[in-house]
Amino acid sequence: MAEKIEKSEEEWKKVLSRDQYLVLRQKGTEPAFTGKYYNLKEKGTYLCAACKQELFSSDDKYESGTGWPSFTRPIAEDRVIRQEDNSHFMKRVEVLCSRCGSHLGHVFDDGPAPTGERFCMNSISLDFRKAE
Repeated sequence: MAEKIEKSEEEWKKVLSRDQYLVLRQKGTEPAFTGKYYNLKEKGTYLCAACKQELFSSDDKYESGTGWPSFTRPIAEDRVIRQEDNSHFMKRVEVLCSRCGSHLGHVFDDGPAPTGERFCMNSISLDFRKAE
C-alpha cells in the first residue's frame, strides 16, 4: 500500500469535481444505472478517483443487477477500510479507500462465490485503467 494522503477539505474541493466531492468526501451516492462503469466489460484495474490507489480488478467484477459496479473482492484487503455505517436508518458496512479515506461505496454479504461479498461501488469514486 502506498503512503497515506491527507488533504484538507478545501484542497479536495480544488482537485475533485463537485459531484466527485459529494460522493468521495461527503459520502453521497450516485443514482443507480447512471455511472460510467456499472456496465463496463473491459479488462483492467479500477483505481480510487481521488488518490489513484489500485482497488479492484475487472477479473473480480460481476453484474449484480443493482446499477453500480460490483466486485467480489478488492485487489488486496489493505486497499480498503470497512467501517460501520448506520446512516439513513440502515445498518451497512461502508467501504473507504485506505490511502486517502475517500468514500467508495458499501459491501454486502449477498455476493457470489468465492467470497459471498458484493462490493457495491460508486462509478464516480473510481477511475479505470485499461489492461495493456
